[in-house]
Amino acid sequence: MLTDEARIKVRAGNGGNGVVAFDKIKMSLGPTGGRGGNGGNIYFEGVSDIFALRRYRHQKKYLGRRGQDGKGNKSDGLSGEDLILTVPIGTTIHNLTTNKNLEIVEVGQRILIAKGGVGGRGNFYFRSSTNTTPREHEEGRSGEEVELYLELKLIAEIGLIGLPSAGKSSLLNELTAANVKVGAYHFTTLEPNLGVMDNIILADIPGLIEGASKGRGLGTKFLRHIQRTKILAHCISLESADLKHDYQIIRKELENYSQILAQKKEIIILTKSDLVSSEDIKKKMANFPIEKEILIASIHDLSSIIQLQSKFKELLH
Repeated sequence: MLTDEARIKVRAGNGGNGVVAFDKIKMSLGPTGGRGGNGGNIYFEGVSDIFALRRYRHQKKYLGRRGQDGKGNKSDGLSGEDLILTVPIGTTIHNLTTNKNLEIVEVGQRILIAKGGVGGRGNFYFRSSTNTTPREHEEGRSGEEVELYLELKLIAEIGLIGLPSAGKSSLLNELTAANVKVGAYHFTTLEPNLGVMDNIILADIPGLIEGASKGRGLGTKFLRHIQRTKILAHCISLESADLKHDYQIIRKELENYSQILAQKKEIIILTKSDLVSSEDIKKKMANFPIEKEILIASIHDLSSIIQLQSKFKELLH
């Protein structure tokens, strides 16, 4: 199951303490206490695995490594090792402590989210001409602690949308190398699926229903996954008794959810043409006066799949 949101707390490592030490071997009694190491930072790094947020479902708190304490002989402690937390590309990191938002949009992109505490100074750093045997030292400072809300919005150029059982998943399987579950019943798709077609990423989101923009049927969770797309491929089954009605249901939910989403470039794909006679298709098309480009596709018709692939490439370039 796709985990597309999580709430966690992270705390970077504390700095190590400075120490009090003297050089007794050389009989100078000079201060030699070193500085504590800095605490480890915490970073987020983007990965291509869309399931990477799963690790945050159960473990909710992450701690950075503490810096080592200083040592004698003017030796500083080692800094704590940094902690790297991975998230899928497309993740927005909402920092609930600072009210700042950051986005991970590329594989390997790394963002500092909590800085480790600075190590404390040992007594070597307090020496002076008037204080040759200082016993002062500092404790390491605390690492930053923040509360975060992680929200995944899939990165895909094309989003397949439509009512349940509109043939979106079957179309994704034919257009890409995806092998997602399909079935002759509503809500076969329960989470977004991705497929790749000639380096073009397609996202198939579960069927939307009336009220999706208000959260009905987990609609808001699904709609956010097509916010980054460049093109919406609106799938409508030719088995429907009223193509225009089906189309308007989805358009209304897009507009209610986001005007930016509603204004994205859209292509209409009439699916399941192999299940309807040519005569019925003509009648339904006549009653579907939509001034947008319409393509008819069948997963059993290779030429229509090739035509659709070409159209997607054309719209993206």
